[in-house]
Amino acid sequence: MLHRILNVLGWVGTALVFSAVAVRFLRPELREIWNGLAIAGLVCVLLYMMSQWRELVRAFSGRQARYGTLAVASVAIVLGILVGLNYIASRQNKRWDLSAAKQFTLSDQTRKVVQELKEPIRVLVFGREDDFRRIRDRLDEYTYVSPRVKVDYIDLDRQPAMARQYQIQSYGTIIVEYAGRSERTTLDTEQDITNTIIKATQGQQKKVYFVQGHGEKDTASSDERSGYNAIATALGRDNFTVETVVLAQRTDVPGDASVVVVAGPTVDYLPGEIEALRRYLDKGGKLLLMLDPADRDDSPPLTNLVAFAREWGFEVGDDVVLDEVGQMLGTGASAPVAASFPSHPITDRFRLLTAFPLTRSVGVVSGGSNGRFAQAIVETSPQSFAKKDMSVLRTGGEVAMDASKGDRQGPIPIAAAVSATAPNPPEAPKPAAQPGPEGEKKGASVDEPKRVETRMVVFGDSDFPSNGVLGIPGNRDLFLNSVNWLAQQENLIAIRPREPEDRRVTLTAERQRLAFYLSVLVIPGLAFLIGFATWWRRR
Repeated sequence: MLHRILNVLGWVGTALVFSAVAVRFLRPELREIWNGLAIAGLVCVLLYMMSQWRELVRAFSGRQARYGTLAVASVAIVLGILVGLNYIASRQNKRWDLSAAKQFTLSDQTRKVVQELKEPIRVLVFGREDDFRRIRDRLDEYTYVSPRVKVDYIDLDRQPAMARQYQIQSYGTIIVEYAGRSERTTLDTEQDITNTIIKATQGQQKKVYFVQGHGEKDTASSDERSGYNAIATALGRDNFTVETVVLAQRTDVPGDASVVVVAGPTVDYLPGEIEALRRYLDKGGKLLLMLDPADRDDSPPLTNLVAFAREWGFEVGDDVVLDEVGQMLGTGASAPVAASFPSHPITDRFRLLTAFPLTRSVGVVSGGSNGRFAQAIVETSPQSFAKKDMSVLRTGGEVAMDASKGDRQGPIPIAAAVSATAPNPPEAPKPAAQPGPEGEKKGASVDEPKRVETRMVVFGDSDFPSNGVLGIPGNRDLFLNSVNWLAQQENLIAIRPREPEDRRVTLTAERQRLAFYLSVLVIPGLAFLIGFATWWRRR
């Protein structure tokens, strides 16, 4: 009787194990049920095997049994190796993006922002269940880069209370929560998600003022050639607020200015305006100065601005940089191409091509100026040269270097940066006095006051971030990196996300017919002929 019960117990155990496997794949959320079935089934099978120990010993005593045991052991070893490799792979995850445009790889900027998170960040995605797969592929890259990123997907149709709590108005809304702050976006591109993270982590926007009143570039202009509206939009994506200021109407630079930009003035600044900029820098201000070479015979010289730049260690040349390599862009030698970037935080790991339509040289004062030592950050190719006689460009004469007239052979520096302690920093607030143990007041223990730093970047061209040439791979990133370095946001200095490439193939009607005949008639026909010839030869 006991033997019969144990036989039934073996079949029951087998049935329980198969039931556990079925429930595991059909209803994985019922973890306790399929886990209990599996344990009960294994216990039943083990009891059955213990009751049949004599038959098992007899079965494994023959030669065939030994060979079978060896084969089973070999299979078990191979399976063990595979399980071990999968376990290691799950702990040491590595991905490769084999797409031509690296569209499944996060940009340097995104990786830098995510890796430098100081606290956990929560990303809430509100939408429909069917839409989550597309956005999940992108957000998984963020969680792969940093374990501090947590993502929750909320179906608005199933959880309407969450939608009301977060005041969600549309499907596809993404909310980023960080340190009690939250930002939202309705776009799911990498650029928009990363910008939302930047806004949430920084907490406030910094202001960039573009000086107006002397023919500078206009941030509101959408002119296809000289407009600055595209780069102003890009600054907004880096969490900057763009405003304009007319220094002639003020005594000082606005107090909330994080960065001041002077973009290509055509008329020199007045002494009062220069003095306002000087006071701003003395207090630890940040200035981006872009001075174009004279493009007309009657162009007034920018004497005051050039002298002001020299005070901070910049040698702004009265010349124009030419390079035959610029002809590859269809702009001629007056648009030198720069791919050489001396070591500096602005150009750290910067390996993109840049072009500067009509630029002058910007060197550094030998020995520094007033204890300030500028450093070149962009240089043209060795084939370029700086030409003193700029009338050649206007008269259409032969463009060639003439050392006897003061021309200089490349590489030519066309941008430089300087960082120095502010000469007249604003006074730091004094710490509040704390009462001592016997009622007497003592000064609070504070750290050493932080050094106030003045930063300045000078370019010999203001056209490189304009709408006309902003599409050149490195122009946008070089400008934004410069502004972020000036604003002391080094974590945003990187290569930004690129727009996905349109890699569709457009076929004419003739090529469509050719593709049809090749795929339907020619290739299958060749396969049939080869097969028939092989059969005929072996017949």
